[in-house]
Amino acid sequence: MRLAYIDYHTCGEPVRIVTSGYPQLTGAGILGKRRQAREQHDQLRRAMMLEPRGHDGMYGVIPVAASRPEAAFGVLFTHNEGYSTMCGHATIALGRYAIEQGLVKAAEPVTRFAIEAPCGLLRLSCEVADGKVGAVSFESVPAFVERHDLVVAVPGYGDVTTDIAYGGAYYCILPASRFGLDLMQTPVEEIVAAAGALTDHVRQTIAITHPTEPDLGFLYGTIVTDEAGPDQDSFNLCVFAERQIDRSPTGSGVTARMALDHAKGLIPTGQSRRIRSITGGGFAGRVIGPVDFPAAGAVTVEVGGAATSPARGASSSRPTIRSATALPCPSASRKS
Repeated sequence: MRLAYIDYHTCGEPVRIVTSGYPQLTGAGILGKRRQAREQHDQLRRAMMLEPRGHDGMYGVIPVAASRPEAAFGVLFTHNEGYSTMCGHATIALGRYAIEQGLVKAAEPVTRFAIEAPCGLLRLSCEVADGKVGAVSFESVPAFVERHDLVVAVPGYGDVTTDIAYGGAYYCILPASRFGLDLMQTPVEEIVAAAGALTDHVRQTIAITHPTEPDLGFLYGTIVTDEAGPDQDSFNLCVFAERQIDRSPTGSGVTARMALDHAKGLIPTGQSRRIRSITGGGFAGRVIGPVDFPAAGAVTVEVGGAATSPARGASSSRPTIRSATALPCPSASRKS
């Protein structure tokens, strides 16, 4: 079996999109397809994501048939240890990919369409000028705060206070100072270790139940932030899955952060804020407004950015096309 894929990146975070060779998934709905991919075809994820064809920071997309009629297509998101429920940086890359590959018809100055992710329907707006795709934004699924000011006894760090918020995936969100660290000065591996320790402990001790879909009820990772005020650009580092680092600001994480700051009264509806990653790249976030959803204070958030081709540089309009023979690679210990 051979898989073909196209590589993009968004703010430095890779996105490997499968274009052919993946078996047709027949599971019921998008979450059924996610379970089928995990249980029956995981060797293909490992072949694409892990060495020698990938690396521990690789991220991927498997396009699938959508179950919702308003979606142009469905997507499954993959990484070094499993299958995530939402990915904002990949969604931004998919906006460019779908137009460039003719999956949706381009319209200038803005092309609008929806895709179906495991977390739900995402509505994309893609700037198009002279046939070229520029900035891409998406409207999130309902985002909300799961826990405020949760005190967690983290081994090696003592009592640590964190919030947990949902933006298509659940994250612990807290400033680095609560670990006794400095986001801008502490070596990255120390921040990753602290974030991973918090994630591990919360997964073991705190039950998370999504209001509508049991498959979505798990902690995906921890986002460590700076101390910037709500009217300033803010930096963060997202550590997800099994201590994988997001080089982008994390689209679902920006969604969760905006929902959290809105719930705290720091960010009013309509106010934009730029969140930056450790590479310096930024996503713009904006709370659109409240949404009818069985979670208190749920809102819809718009997140925007741009995707490029890693092989040809930021000025290129063409992605990299590659193929790989799908051979088994070592399996990660945990799947989500």
